[in-house]
Amino acid sequence: MCSYNNKILQLALSALLTLLPGLAQATSYVDVLDLPAKPSALALRSPLLDVTRAGERLVTVGQRGHILYSDDAGQSWQQAQVPVSVDLNAVHFPTPQQGWAVGNDGVILHSSDAGATWSKQLDGRQIGELVLKHYSALAAAEPANEQWASLAGEGQRLLDEGADKPFLDVWFADQHTGYAVGVFNLILHTRDGGRSWIPFQDRTENPQGLHLNAINGTGDALYMAGEQGLLRKWDTTLERFIALETPYQGSFFGITGKPGEVLVYGLRGHALRSQDGGASWQSLSGELQISFCAALVDTQGRYRLFTQAGHQLLASGAQNTLQLLPQTQQAPVAGAVQAANGSLILVGARGVRSLPAE
Repeated sequence: MCSYNNKILQLALSALLTLLPGLAQATSYVDVLDLPAKPSALALRSPLLDVTRAGERLVTVGQRGHILYSDDAGQSWQQAQVPVSVDLNAVHFPTPQQGWAVGNDGVILHSSDAGATWSKQLDGRQIGELVLKHYSALAAAEPANEQWASLAGEGQRLLDEGADKPFLDVWFADQHTGYAVGVFNLILHTRDGGRSWIPFQDRTENPQGLHLNAINGTGDALYMAGEQGLLRKWDTTLERFIALETPYQGSFFGITGKPGEVLVYGLRGHALRSQDGGASWQSLSGELQISFCAALVDTQGRYRLFTQAGHQLLASGAQNTLQLLPQTQQAPVAGAVQAANGSLILVGARGVRSLPAE
């Protein structure tokens, strides 16, 4: 996600509305975690926060539980059946049929029919108990290990505070193995397609509890990025996410790449590329100092980066210079993907739009 500040404002507004008298009787209140998303003719033009491909199908997610899918490269869209009305922040399909979406209030959704219908696997009302139970058991088995007691205390805090912790990204290696990451070092791992989830806070070098904004695999490597320059890589030997040093200490909002190469991007137009597994980094320089919120590798192997204001920049080959591309229309971008026909599908505060790939 490009900016957690918008999430804070949304949560604050939601809390304020629930306190205003006369809006609804307590007996008629339905938690958004139990309220199915309403069909809306305006869903396509409402704020959308991420977009991906499920095979050749396009799937996008956004506010109020809206999920839409397209089978004609974005020319027309249908709204999916979704069991919640919370804002959804990210979506990923490791196979054409199996996909996951995550969002506010700790929600994790699963689809087994390419995004047409969704079921809820987990929400924030269960996460605190899940974390508390997991680390309490480890603390009981190893009472001398202070880390387990500390993480159990974190689980109790999550339980006491309720279901208000957003997941910001999701990634699956296949239909069985995946991760959901979010605020304050919230990270869960599954090995059974989301039927059960394991807390992974102890497997992540993040002592400050910084927000985890993005997770993505590039070739055979898995990376995770967050605020204040946080960048982690999964170490298969140590079985944990280890810290990587980069020349930038501002927030990263996303990760993309290809086999042998990774690109991280974020605040104030910063983008860094590594071709040696994160051991060294090269900065990609551009004309703008506006935050990058989305990026992709196009069919020609070039990086396309999109700013929060809607600019599109291109990096070709080994070049470390970003070329600003002219556009006839411009709108904020939160997510981007290339459709099967080559067009670029962009989503953001004004819904969906399509651009030809140059």
